[in-house]
Amino acid sequence: MIRIEYIRDGLIEEFHEGFVYCSIPYKKNDLNNNTPYYLRSCAKPLQASLLIDYNIDLTPTELAFCSGSHSGEDCHIKTGLRILKKLGFSEDFLKCGIHEPLSKTAQKNLIIKNEQPKSIHNNCSGKHIGFLAICKKMDWDLNTYYEPTHPLQIEIRKKIYELCEVNQDFPLTTDGCGVPIVSMPLPNIVKGYINLQKQYPQITEAIKQNPYVFGGENRTDTEIIQKTDNLVAKVGACGLCVVLNCKEQQAFVLKINDASYEARRIGVFGIINDLGWGKIEYDNKIKTLQNKIVGEIKVI
Repeated sequence: MIRIEYIRDGLIEEFHEGFVYCSIPYKKNDLNNNTPYYLRSCAKPLQASLLIDYNIDLTPTELAFCSGSHSGEDCHIKTGLRILKKLGFSEDFLKCGIHEPLSKTAQKNLIIKNEQPKSIHNNCSGKHIGFLAICKKMDWDLNTYYEPTHPLQIEIRKKIYELCEVNQDFPLTTDGCGVPIVSMPLPNIVKGYINLQKQYPQITEAIKQNPYVFGGENRTDTEIIQKTDNLVAKVGACGLCVVLNCKEQQAFVLKINDASYEARRIGVFGIINDLGWGKIEYDNKIKTLQNKIVGEIKVI
């Protein structure tokens, strides 16, 4: 178990708890190993393995884009539109839904331009563009690619189970972008990323080469990749983050129970530093608006 405490002048004012599972001995590994969690966006690099299986013609930058959760900035929109043009598709083919860019800067730019967000701004549009590419290659229906019974989704589920060494069915739900998403215990998520590195190193290499296209402004996974030499990270909704050490072919996953993004960020930085996988400096001080330090955030 992990606990992130916000201590203000000696009093624990706030805390967040969760679980950690690491592929190598690390203090007390998660004892709740059999509890399944939905992969959410942590599934994206695993799903992208089918782009390799079906020989989809993508540059490393485009592969990283299709493997990540982008922030909807100009570099992301240009990359997504470029792939769609190469496929001969318009944005109308995307079934991911519309939401504002995750980037605050990109949100402000839309307001300044008096423009509304589109499906391409959805952080999952890269994944959906990859799905469309596979469907075109296999001549599968383009209008129903998000349905659980579609050949694409059946193949995705098989591939994820294979990479994660899952040999039983766990709950299945619909992710926020409308496609099926599987669940599994934390150790299986870790196995999936280690097997991804072993079997599809071109995906992890593309992510390492293009961390900003993979994520973007103020994204924890992008920050981890940029500040370390051999790590690939992927965040997922509801407090998940997977970190893969590509050189050592080891990984850990963190799950924050109350889904706090800040606690997840601080927790995962603390674990990386603790394991000796990197030295990520971050501000753990609690400050007033006048910049006076009145407390600290501790990873327990």
